[in-house]
Amino acid sequence: MANSPQSRKRAKQAVKRRMQNMSTRSMMRTELKKITALIEKKNKDAAQTQLVLITKVLDRLASKGLIQKNKAARHKSRLTHHIKAL
Repeated sequence: MANSPQSRKRAKQAVKRRMQNMSTRSMMRTELKKITALIEKKNKDAAQTQLVLITKVLDRLASKGLIQKNKAARHKSRLTHHIKAL
């Protein structure tokens, strides 16, 4: 348990950051599900426009450190490969 005023504040900040990070990760997963559904429906045009959006999201999360850069690159690469195969 936090005893000093400084540690109480840091604990509150940690909870706030954790909630924001969880929300952002959830948004990323939702966007990934959207583009996956478009790929399964073989809707190439919509999937390409969604790919632009998800690329921005992945790059932003990687730059903030919420996901690793290699994970973002892996997602972008695989999605691009699936869209080109349509």
